[in-house]
Amino acid sequence: MSYAVRGITKNGAFRIFATDTKDLVEEARKRHRTTPTATAALGRALTAAALLSLDLKTGRVMLQINGGGPLGEILAEADAEGNVRGLVQRPNIHLTPQKGKLLVGQAVGKEGFLSVTRDLGLKEPYQGAVKLISGEIAEDLSYYLTVSEQIPSAVALGVFVDTDNSVQAAGGFLIQRLPAASDEIIEATERVLQNLPPITTLLREGLSPEEILKRIFGPEEVEILEKRPLAYRCRCSRERVERALVALGPEEIKALIAKGEPAEITCDFCGEKYLFTPEELEGLLAQIEIKRRRELDA
Repeated sequence: MSYAVRGITKNGAFRIFATDTKDLVEEARKRHRTTPTATAALGRALTAAALLSLDLKTGRVMLQINGGGPLGEILAEADAEGNVRGLVQRPNIHLTPQKGKLLVGQAVGKEGFLSVTRDLGLKEPYQGAVKLISGEIAEDLSYYLTVSEQIPSAVALGVFVDTDNSVQAAGGFLIQRLPAASDEIIEATERVLQNLPPITTLLREGLSPEEILKRIFGPEEVEILEKRPLAYRCRCSRERVERALVALGPEEIKALIAKGEPAEITCDFCGEKYLFTPEELEGLLAQIEIKRRRELDA
């Protein structure tokens, strides 16, 4: 089961987050039928969104990455309930690995931006963006948090794809410095992080998110405040699709009706298909007309 933990070091120096996202990334791979390169890129983005969502008590956070690389745009969204979803514009793109490493940075590109939107249910969502510096996503997110949100952060993200294209390990951690952190503690932590194996190596060795944090800071220094289940779960529904069709306007709906066959609408995030018969589309047209008349009478 995919899950994440949120905590703090007992010396008050760092806020700490870690997650195992293997199951939800594998679900994303199956739904989007991604190649290994696309799986790794989308999986990193989904993991990043999950880590950022651990701060939420309500609402959701979305990452948008468009580096000009062959994968195109990548979106990842996670909410306060642990629901995660995402998409990659070109899921069939695959670059030949070099020295056993998937070329995620090259596939994402770095001629573009990473943007983060936090929708907390207020009047306006908070949005921030930075120019991509590597396309590796973890480094870019760390740069975003440090520069745009003024929170010095270290981020690790990883996805290990097996020879049968299935996801064998996925996860990450996020470490954020607090004002109580002394220069000595910061330098000691940086040395540990520099010598730490890749996150996927730790996960494949069987370490849990809690154990990874304890390996970084020591078993007595980690205080876990929350453990949150995660799952790949979409917010789409037939009602939402109906509202989207109505928003297209009468001309678009009439064009679908003119085809004389059911219209199939597919959710880009999860692949769920929704069928609307010509009679149901006629009903949506009637809704638009009723709404128009009410507005005229108001």
